[in-house]
Amino acid sequence: MELKGLKTEFLGKNLIFFESIDSTQKKIKSLKQPMNGTVVIADNQVAAIGTHERKWYTGNGKNIAMSFVLLPECDIKKIENITIHIAECLIEILKEVTNLEFEIKEPNDIFYAEKKLAGILTETVCKGEVVSKIYVGIGLNVNQDEFPGNLTEIATSLKKIRGTEFSREEIIEKFLNQFEAKYKSWMK
Repeated sequence: MELKGLKTEFLGKNLIFFESIDSTQKKIKSLKQPMNGTVVIADNQVAAIGTHERKWYTGNGKNIAMSFVLLPECDIKKIENITIHIAECLIEILKEVTNLEFEIKEPNDIFYAEKKLAGILTETVCKGEVVSKIYVGIGLNVNQDEFPGNLTEIATSLKKIRGTEFSREEIIEKFLNQFEAKYKSWMK
């Protein structure tokens, strides 16, 4: 996967791509000395995790499975609502590419017409009150046609909503560009 439209200073500059992996979140957390803004993306996750260790269905090459690490070295109060900020940023991008309204089911899910479209998993590593690492995982259903089992009743995708395919790369680029700009302004 190439992100030719990436205009960030650090977010995504170190990009690690897998066709298949157990979990992007597990991979990003296993890196010994990750560069600030390292991004792990996979076409398929075989053991993807969501909040409360729930399984997350990825689909093969159809959706976005992405994790990244931030190294803020800041007071914990500065990142208090980071999951909501990430969700708001993602909704802005989704609205831009679909011209539709989405809703946040706090603290970490994005819904459309009462069906789950995306989930965000945020994990922090602290030393006292100082945050040294933030691991962010994002699962977004983009071009999934069908969902297995009971997921049909509770999940949706941009393709199911709009009836057309979307560029995963474009959505990732737009999100990383916009999120980095917002993140830098919060960290001032």
